[in-house]
Amino acid sequence: MRAVHLLALGAGVAAVAAPALANESVMKGIANPAEQVLQTVDYANTRYSKLDQINAKNVKDLQVAWTFSTGVLRGHEGSPLVVGNVMYVHTPFPNIVYALDLDHEAKILWKYEPKQDPSVIPVMCCDTVNRGLAYADGAILLHQADTTLVSLDAKTGKVNWSVVNGDPKKGETNTATVLPVKDKVIVGISGGEFGVQCHVTAYDLKTGKKVWRGYSEGPDDQMIVDPEKTTSLGKPIGKDSSLKTWEGDQWKTGGGCTWGWFSYDPKLDLMYYGSGNPSTWNPKQRPGDNKWSMTIWARNPDTGMAKWVYQMTPHDEWDYDGINEMILTDQKVDGKDQPLLTHFDRNGFGYTLNRETGALLVAEKFDPAVNWASKVDMDKGSKNYGRPLVVSKYSTEQNGEDTNSKGICPAALGTKDQQPAAFSPKTNLFYVPTNHVCMDYEPFRVTYTPGQPYVGATLSMYPAPNSHGGMGNFIAWDGVNGKIKWSNPEQFSVWSGALATAGDVVFYGTLEGYLKAVDDKTGKELFKFKTPSGIIGNVMTYQHKGKQYVGVLSGVGGWAGIGLAAGLTDPNAGLGAVGGYAALSQYTNLGGQLTVFALPN
Repeated sequence: MRAVHLLALGAGVAAVAAPALANESVMKGIANPAEQVLQTVDYANTRYSKLDQINAKNVKDLQVAWTFSTGVLRGHEGSPLVVGNVMYVHTPFPNIVYALDLDHEAKILWKYEPKQDPSVIPVMCCDTVNRGLAYADGAILLHQADTTLVSLDAKTGKVNWSVVNGDPKKGETNTATVLPVKDKVIVGISGGEFGVQCHVTAYDLKTGKKVWRGYSEGPDDQMIVDPEKTTSLGKPIGKDSSLKTWEGDQWKTGGGCTWGWFSYDPKLDLMYYGSGNPSTWNPKQRPGDNKWSMTIWARNPDTGMAKWVYQMTPHDEWDYDGINEMILTDQKVDGKDQPLLTHFDRNGFGYTLNRETGALLVAEKFDPAVNWASKVDMDKGSKNYGRPLVVSKYSTEQNGEDTNSKGICPAALGTKDQQPAAFSPKTNLFYVPTNHVCMDYEPFRVTYTPGQPYVGATLSMYPAPNSHGGMGNFIAWDGVNGKIKWSNPEQFSVWSGALATAGDVVFYGTLEGYLKAVDDKTGKELFKFKTPSGIIGNVMTYQHKGKQYVGVLSGVGGWAGIGLAAGLTDPNAGLGAVGGYAALSQYTNLGGQLTVFALPN
């Protein structure tokens, strides 16, 4: 497992042999488990901490050490960062950033409050969340809701530079974090529900100057692909691979947004991310595979050139966005050490690929309720190789417009949405927060108008039937064999990001507001504490003056909590989530608080 440690912790051979391949300040921060400089904990997106002072034996003794109110209500996603003795906390819109002095009772050192036009709020799909900050080269990097990318001096909060990445008047917004790599910062864009042609963009880390932009669909030069060298499942994608799968100019309003997580392999010098749903949600209006929406991308971060792509849900009929994180590990498959990428897709399949070549190794359901497809075709000789085999009954395309297709599992928010999983090199298991939710889906014809919603479907959501009655599970997954090792049922979806630690403990939060700690081998619950509001943030840990702390933002919201967050009551509002999660209001309320835990002295 040496290579897993190498990737996950940024230490060892790669850092010494090829210092130019990554950002040294980020690599240094990753290698020091006392700090957290990226939302993903490391470049490999493992969300694994080497800290072990808090462990399976003593985690039951955790107490609240201190709290901090963010002053903002709505959904709090992402987590704080810790660099040296300073903690950096972000909020949902208006995206305030606080620098807190950990040496002096979390005193506020500085506060950055951007002036954003509130007209961006109704353009943001599924709440006003932000998935957090990143640190590199003495700067805190923030991508605001209005798509302004800002570099702040980490010591003073002064703006080094800012650049506008999109246009909210067209429906372009941002909810995601960023990836600082080498001398660049990589950012995505939201707006799939507004018919945006989505992209990833690299900016110069020192100046904010745009270096390259790669689109998810369109002409080859706009996507930055090489028809002969960019591959899909081992074969060149060929000329006009995207254009051939859209009708006319539909690719110009094609979606494929990039509001998820980025990972990076310094050894292969490739960055990885997923693209989202095609626009509109009515599949009848956009015949074809709609490439390259719903796709895993491997790109060179210097040039943007795509090395390989793999489309998980061709011609999406259910809004199964492909933006969830790509977790990089090195493990044995078929007796051979392989560089792996594991991805838990919204569509309910857990994928394992060779991240160097894009070869598909595993595609299995990570929730037994998944029914829209029977399986992914793994026969390399088949014309459907790598494609899901769609079950006609649950095909909104085959059932047609203005027909309500019932009992589709998972719902549009997926078996897992953006809430990131974690991986422990000690157990070789992935710890996955999941949604156990199904839906009815009725597509209807819609016209594209710039800046107006371009959805074209009515949804209702409910717990998976014939099950435990709840809307979530927290599972341990074997990514090499594609099997669930254990599963803990939850009343509501687990919308919080998991954290695995060297102390043999895995942490996650619940929509009711509980921080939970479970044993990484068995899933046995070891600790729980109810915070003031539902948790959709990602659990983090750091060390200060020799003592380990665990922190989590609570503030209910996100897609699952949009009814509470935005005061919506129509069951079909929030793209179907309001009715599905109506009971949440009996368990929690709006909030905006950081709660930090430690063992008693």
